[in-house]
Amino acid sequence: MDLKYTGAVPSDAERDAVDTLLGPPPSGWEGGDERTAGDLRWATGGASAARDRRDQLLPALHAVNDRVGWISEGALDYICRRLTVAPAEAYGVATFYAMFSVRPRPAKVLHVCTDLACAARGSASVCADLTERLGPPGTPAEGAVWQESPCLGLCERAPAALLLRAGPESGQPSSQDAPRLSAVVAPATAPDLLATARTPEAGPPEPPAAAAVPQAGDPDLVLLRRVGSMDPASLDDYRANGGYSALRRAFSLGPAGVIREVLDAGLVGRGGAAFPTGRKWQATAQQAGGPHYLVCNADESEPGTFKDRVLMEGDPYALIEAMTIAGYAIGAHQGFIYLRGEYPRAYGRLGHALTSARTRGLLGPDVLGQGYAFDIEIRRGAGAYICGEETAIFNSIEGQRGEPRSKPPFPVEKGLFGRPTAVNNVETLVNVLPILERGAAAYAATGTGTSTGTKLFCVSGQVARPGVYELPFGANLRELLELAGPPERLRAVLLGGAAGGFVRPDELDVPLTFEGTRAAGTTLGSGVVLVLDDSVELPRVLLRIAEFFRDESCGQCVPCRVGTVRQEEALHRIVDRTGAGAAEDIALMREVGQAMRDASICGLGQTAWNAVESAIDRLGVYK
Repeated sequence: MDLKYTGAVPSDAERDAVDTLLGPPPSGWEGGDERTAGDLRWATGGASAARDRRDQLLPALHAVNDRVGWISEGALDYICRRLTVAPAEAYGVATFYAMFSVRPRPAKVLHVCTDLACAARGSASVCADLTERLGPPGTPAEGAVWQESPCLGLCERAPAALLLRAGPESGQPSSQDAPRLSAVVAPATAPDLLATARTPEAGPPEPPAAAAVPQAGDPDLVLLRRVGSMDPASLDDYRANGGYSALRRAFSLGPAGVIREVLDAGLVGRGGAAFPTGRKWQATAQQAGGPHYLVCNADESEPGTFKDRVLMEGDPYALIEAMTIAGYAIGAHQGFIYLRGEYPRAYGRLGHALTSARTRGLLGPDVLGQGYAFDIEIRRGAGAYICGEETAIFNSIEGQRGEPRSKPPFPVEKGLFGRPTAVNNVETLVNVLPILERGAAAYAATGTGTSTGTKLFCVSGQVARPGVYELPFGANLRELLELAGPPERLRAVLLGGAAGGFVRPDELDVPLTFEGTRAAGTTLGSGVVLVLDDSVELPRVLLRIAEFFRDESCGQCVPCRVGTVRQEEALHRIVDRTGAGAAEDIALMREVGQAMRDASICGLGQTAWNAVESAIDRLGVYK
C-alpha cells in the first residue's frame, strides 16, 4: 500500500460507514465528491481542528472494518482525508491492532483461542481438526477465515472461539451503531465451529451471566451479588436491588468526602499494581488544569482473566454508577470505557445501559438533578494486549498506536488529551459502591489490614467448576481450589496470568493478599488462577507464554522488543532437550530477563520473564 494520498476510491459501503460516524464531508478538501468554488478560495479548520478530531481515527477504522470486514486502500485514504491524518500514520495505526486487516478477507472471521486456559483444555486438537477441514489458519474457506487467537476472555468455557461477522445486523438499516454479529462457541469443537460459520445469523445462544459465577446466589457475595439474580438490561431491576443508593450518598458527602471514604476504606487497584485508589483520585482532583478525565480500563487482555467481562455483562449499571461517582470525586465531566474489541456482548450490554441511564437523567447535563454534568463514551480496542497499560490506552483513544508513554509526567498530571486523568479497571471501580453503601469502616472490616474488601478470582484450567469466584482477602489458595474442584494430580498453579508466577502443590496455603503473595515470591496480579495437572507439558506452556509476549510487545523499546524474541528463541532450543545446552540457554534467559525487568518502558517487558523464571526456580522445569 502506498503511504501517501493515492486517489483510491472507497466503496459506497465504506464511505457510508465513515460518514455515518463523522457526518457528511464539510468540504471537498475533507472527502467531498468535488471541490467547490468556495473550497478553492479559502481553507477552514487548520491544524487545531485536525488535532481535535484525530481521536476519531480508531472509531473510523472500526466503522469500516465492522461494515466490510477489512480496510481497503480507498477506505483508508478516505478516512485520512476526513480527519486530515497523514496516510503513513493511519496505516501505522491500522496495522498495529490485530483485529483490523488491510488485506481482503471474508466477512466472517473465526478466532480460535490457543492461549493458556484453552490450551490446557484441548485447543490444539480443535485447531488440528480445523486445519484438516479448512486448511491452515488464514486460508479462506466457505465464506470465512479462521485464525489462532490469544486469550478471548472466555476461560471458564475453554476451549473457546469467537465468530465475528462484518455487516449490519440482519433486518436493521446500515448504521455505524449496528452491532457486529457475533457468536461465541464454547466449549468449542471443529464441527460446531463449522456449523456456526455456515449459519447466516448469530450462532448458539449465550448462557446466562450466572453460568460464569459458580457461587451465584450466595448471600455473602458483594461485587457479584446481582450477577444472575437480576435482568442486566433492566435499570428498574438494578435500582430495586440497591442501585444508585451509592451515588446519592456520594452527592451528600461531596467530592472530598467521597475521596476520604475511599481512602479510609483502604481500596487499592485490582489490576495488579495495587496502587491506593483514593490517593490517585485525590491527586487528580487537586490538579489545577482542566478538564479532568476518567478512563475505565476494560481491556482485560491478561491470559486467564475474565472477571471484568462477567461484571460488564451481568451488572453493567454498576459500572456506570461507579464511574459517575469517580467522575464526581475527581471533577471530571467526561468518562471513557476502553473496552476489549473481543467483548461484543459487553459492548451491547453497556451501550444499552448508557442509553437507559441518559434517558432517566442518571447521565447527562444534570445527573439526578444535582447540577453535576457527566457522560460516558465507549471506545473499543482492537486486539492489543499492550493497551491494558494505562498510558497506551491514552494513545489509543487519541488515535495513535497503542504504545506506552514514559513517566513522569504521570496520568494524574498529564493523561488523556494532556489533561489530568484517573484510570481504574472495572473491578476497582465497582468496589466503590459497597464502600459508599456500607461505609468505609464496614468495608475495611473485611479482608486484612493492607488488603481490604473482597477480591475476584478467575479460576480456569483443569478444575471441575471454572469461573469467577469472590472471596475476602486473606482466604488462602487451598480454600479457593476446594470451591473450584481441584484435579487429583495437581502439577502447578499459575497466579497472575502470563505476567505472574507458578506455585507448587505444597504451597497452597499461601494467603490470597497482595502482601501474602509477594512474601511467597509470586503475585496476585489481576486475579488469574490457572490450575494445571500432570498431563500438561509445562515446557510447552512456558513456550506459549514467551510467544505471547513476543507477539504483544509493541516494539517501542529495545529491551522488550529484542528480549522477548531472545527468550522465545532460547525456549524453542531447550524445549526438547536438557543438560549442558539447556543450562547455557537458562543462563542467557536470566541475563535477558533481568535486562527487560530493569530497562523496559512498561510492565509488559518488566514482567515477561516472571512466569518462566518461577517455573525454572520453583518447579524445576528443564532439570
